[in-house]
Amino acid sequence: MKKLIFIISSAKYKQWLCLLYFLLNQFISPAQRTGAERLDQYLPLLKNKKVALVVNQTSTIGSEHLVDVLKKKKVNIECIFAPEHGFRGDHAAGEHIQSAIDPITKLQVYSLYGSNKKPKAAQLAKVDVVIFDIQDVGARFYTYISTLHYVMEACAEQHKLLLVLDRPNPNGFYVDGPLLDTAYRSFVGMHPVPVVHGCTIGEYALMINGEGWLKNGVQCKLNVIKMLNYNHRTNYTLPVKPSPNLPNMSSILLYPSLCFFEGTLYSLGRGTNNPFECVGKPGCTIGTFTFTPQNIAGVADKPLYEGQQCQGFLLKDYGNSIAPFQNKINLYWLLELYKNDKNQATFFTPFFDKLAGTDQLRLQIVEGKTEEDIRKTWQPALEQYRKKRWKYLLYTAINGTY
Repeated sequence: MKKLIFIISSAKYKQWLCLLYFLLNQFISPAQRTGAERLDQYLPLLKNKKVALVVNQTSTIGSEHLVDVLKKKKVNIECIFAPEHGFRGDHAAGEHIQSAIDPITKLQVYSLYGSNKKPKAAQLAKVDVVIFDIQDVGARFYTYISTLHYVMEACAEQHKLLLVLDRPNPNGFYVDGPLLDTAYRSFVGMHPVPVVHGCTIGEYALMINGEGWLKNGVQCKLNVIKMLNYNHRTNYTLPVKPSPNLPNMSSILLYPSLCFFEGTLYSLGRGTNNPFECVGKPGCTIGTFTFTPQNIAGVADKPLYEGQQCQGFLLKDYGNSIAPFQNKINLYWLLELYKNDKNQATFFTPFFDKLAGTDQLRLQIVEGKTEEDIRKTWQPALEQYRKKRWKYLLYTAINGTY
């Protein structure tokens, strides 16, 4: 009997192996456990300590909030620090939040979004340990990692232990985008990393410390509570939406590609049923999808083009079926909408360069560069970043890769 011989190239073999690994991971992977769920690893560190929590609506253990779980365990919670969108996650993007007593837990909640982005010495004076447990989405301009930076800096300066309870990065399976030029440093981009940094929140904390990015090079006393049964190719559906306008996995996977439009005069569907799943504006000449933004308290307060019909693209299907396997930022919609815009001179706002972390992307688009040409200019810095990132990764995938 003749033997059937398959000759498979090394590259093709690796592709099939990755696909097989993904499918196995989908259906027979052991149960994942977030850092927060591993109470046995960090409860002993809280005994007889006064604790501050940096948390929001994503800080859950199963169906319970971390605050409620720790209170049941008799942990002495001194106060809560809340990032953008607030402790309950019910404030719209950019909305300044006042510090107040939480009416349910009766705990003092200090806002870290607005005029006070960094815990003050007086707020930490009675605290022994700070816990950071917030779900990130893996994009440089998502402000939870900026809050992490300032919390680490405050803990370092006030000599407080910081425990980071690690959580999965839903966009942690790739690294892409332009690196931030520190001349464009802001709260939507504080570190010289690409738009998609490929780190969990715990790994990112290790990188902040390791690269000396805190003011005056101070070092935070840091303990990352690792996850179990997780790697950077693990499929993970977030159980709680991380912010009001990222309500599902499609929007989360599209977010790194679409957030650039926050620096243009195009709407990303805030105030509709498809935030970060569509893009358009009144008078757009391409795309067939129409939507009309409406004011939604705590989700889209006075959204761009409120009450006006916008035309453009609905990208929900792309987010659900293609983005999880694309492994890159998609610039197609940005380039196409700019090319077809009747008012190219006003296409970009000053905020665009802050989101991109450089003025080069805007200049390349204006010059008519193709996506391939633009992506080539990213590669040298991305290769250097990947080498740097490797030092801080905590979770191996198939064959020891990350």
